[in-house]
Amino acid sequence: MRVLQACAEIFPLLKTGGLADVAGALPPALRALGADVRVLLPGFLPILDGLQNAEEVAKLSPPAALAPGGARLLRGHLPACDVDAYVIDAPACYHRSGGPYADAQHQPYADNHLRFALLGWTAAALAEGLDAAWTPQVVHAHDWHAALAPAYLRAAAEASGRKPAGSIYTVHNLAYQGLFDARHFAELGLPAHYFDMHGVEFHGQVNFMKAGLYYADRITTVSPSYAREIQQPEQGCGLDGLLRSRAQDLSGILNGVDDAVWNPATDRLLAGRYDATGLEAKAGCKAALQRELGLQVAAASPIFCVVSRLTEQKGLHLVLQALPELIARGAQFALLGSGDTGLEAAFRAAAEASPDAVAVRLGYDEAFAHRLIAGSDVIMVPSRYEPCGLTQLYGLKYGTLPLVRRVGGLADTVADTRLETLDTDATGFVFDDFAATGLLQAADRALALYRRVGEWRQVQQRAMAQPCGWDVAAARYLALYRQVGG
Repeated sequence: MRVLQACAEIFPLLKTGGLADVAGALPPALRALGADVRVLLPGFLPILDGLQNAEEVAKLSPPAALAPGGARLLRGHLPACDVDAYVIDAPACYHRSGGPYADAQHQPYADNHLRFALLGWTAAALAEGLDAAWTPQVVHAHDWHAALAPAYLRAAAEASGRKPAGSIYTVHNLAYQGLFDARHFAELGLPAHYFDMHGVEFHGQVNFMKAGLYYADRITTVSPSYAREIQQPEQGCGLDGLLRSRAQDLSGILNGVDDAVWNPATDRLLAGRYDATGLEAKAGCKAALQRELGLQVAAASPIFCVVSRLTEQKGLHLVLQALPELIARGAQFALLGSGDTGLEAAFRAAAEASPDAVAVRLGYDEAFAHRLIAGSDVIMVPSRYEPCGLTQLYGLKYGTLPLVRRVGGLADTVADTRLETLDTDATGFVFDDFAATGLLQAADRALALYRRVGEWRQVQQRAMAQPCGWDVAAARYLALYRQVGG
């Protein structure tokens, strides 16, 4: 089965969130099951720099607006990701001084509709035979950036009369849809009738994600609970009606954890390595983290950590509200993240007020994220909504018990610790109400369990034994590919 994955970022070359982790881990897992997988990526500089043995496949000739400075398709290998790749070399589109989606002032680039339409158009062109040496049977498009690929596939099939390649569209976060002014539709080169309620039109705008949801053969999202939740108005972001109409084509497939990257037994970024049968080195990781952050070195004080984008979705204002009580109860707190300037300032102020108990690092540092998760005792993910979540999975792997809200993938991956579950399936701490009081009640249960060393160790070991690998997810994706790809 020849599969092309189209996405905007890939770990470890370019990462802004969990999408990159998925894009980097899924191809090797599929290849282990016998699939012939390649990825298609925009030619951002970190990706071009990581491409080896690059050769030009073709000069691209998309609709004129999509590549104002010209574009060509390169084929090569990404050793850092262990995957063969196509990269769109279009300097006018992708060589920017800011991030992949927005400038240094966090303002989205004005031509994002063109930059990412080019990604979808190129995916469809590959499926139409652009590279005579390799033609995908299935195009798997990820998130809004690649969401026009199924639309371009359908349009090409209508024009040629040929059966299109199969298409899978994965929603990583329904809240980010790729919305653009209607005047830009004419630049995309899609048939005029595609700008319709039954197409890419959404309340008078162009909606990239809606294109993926409408035109793809199958739709997936990244957890079973989230697949159900987005069919309802509360989390459907205006697309719940379309999703309900396609319920038979929609499935939730939990993300996994790349064992080659996230494994405390082999992780060379840690002060000491450990596994579920020998957790002594985790205490050393904790002491090293406390020293690194300037926290009081105290084994008796559990460290609650957060590794997250600082957005309202992630529920971090609940953490801020609960933080004084958490510290008063003897806990410590450490955060790694960036985003909303108000949240950044509030967490900075909390660290300045309690430097022995609170530490904050703004930005993202992959190596420090490993040290922070390994050295902490509890990882907090109190999200308003959460398609899957990866940090709670990292917490499970590292024996850092997740404290989560019962929503989306968090509900699917963490089992609450109570007296009746302690000896059966408990792996963390779960609360329901999106309020600081609910978070604190779960934190109190965590603090109580932490003082019972034997029971804490029992839950840690069960958490670390949870199956979090990519093999199950890859097998489910492969089954879908076979359904749509012939």
